Amino acid sequence: MLPWIICAVLGAAALFLAAKLFYIQRDLNSLTRQIGEKLRDDTNTALVLSGGGRSLRKFAGEMDRELKKLRAMEQQYLSGDRRVKNAVTSISHDLRTPLTAISGYLELLSEQELPEAAHRYLAVIESRTAQMRQLTEELFRYSIILSEEDDSLTETVCINEVLEESVAAYYAALQQKQIVPDISITEQTLKCRCSRSGLTRVFMNLLNNALKYSTGDLRIAMDSSGVLRFSNHAAPIGKTQLEQLFERYYTVESAQHSTGLGLSIARTFTEQIGGSIAADYADGMLTITVRLPQLPLNASEP
Repeated sequence: MLPWIICAVLGAAALFLAAKLFYIQRDLNSLTRQIGEKLRDDTNTALVLSGGGRSLRKFAGEMDRELKKLRAMEQQYLSGDRRVKNAVTSISHDLRTPLTAISGYLELLSEQELPEAAHRYLAVIESRTAQMRQLTEELFRYSIILSEEDDSLTETVCINEVLEESVAAYYAALQQKQIVPDISITEQTLKCRCSRSGLTRVFMNLLNNALKYSTGDLRIAMDSSGVLRFSNHAAPIGKTQLEQLFERYYTVESAQHSTGLGLSIARTFTEQIGGSIAADYADGMLTITVRLPQLPLNASEP
């Protein structure tokens, strides 16, 4: 009789522990789901447990408090980031007017009869002023790219069309440097959801990069998978320099009159729309590879 009683007690204990483990597992799964939702969505709802022991409820309470702190820190960061972007936009915009005036007066001054030394100094001032204007313009464009996160700014864009228009706009500048581009664009129409002006800026910056680094050639290719390659022979670029090409304000010695923002803008926008951009140097050839996300071929414009 005693063995049967022991077996019954052990069986009941096993069932109790199994039930306890089941409810603990259920509560943990519920907590995992709720934490994921709170991290994903902007919600201030508290973590809820349908059961659970004292230790699990204490854990849920501590986790809830930490999540609220994390949410507050995130809001503080977003607010500060937004203020910085607005400040950069305002400062770069405010600098445009005085720089334009300075350039105008410098142009008038250059037309006056001045000693040769004064003309040399004036040429240096004009060159530095032009660099300041270019940097100001790039700062303004960079701040605009950073703020273009609103879905209302996006549209269905034909990648082929934007690329062709960008190359056409740069054709005179390429000819001036005696660069005849070798262009190969797939006949298949490729589309993506993005800001048209942003995508144009990416292509313009890549073409401008080729103007700065190319030793006399440029190959532009886009295949049916949405991969674009801008390739040109260039002076040797070390691995460290290559990795820093997309960093803000970074330039290599051969890039004269460069702000160091062009490729950074290109990377920022490309990554914002879910694409990627990378640089490679091999056999004297610098290649910038851009991968853009595509809409399905039968996708209709919303």
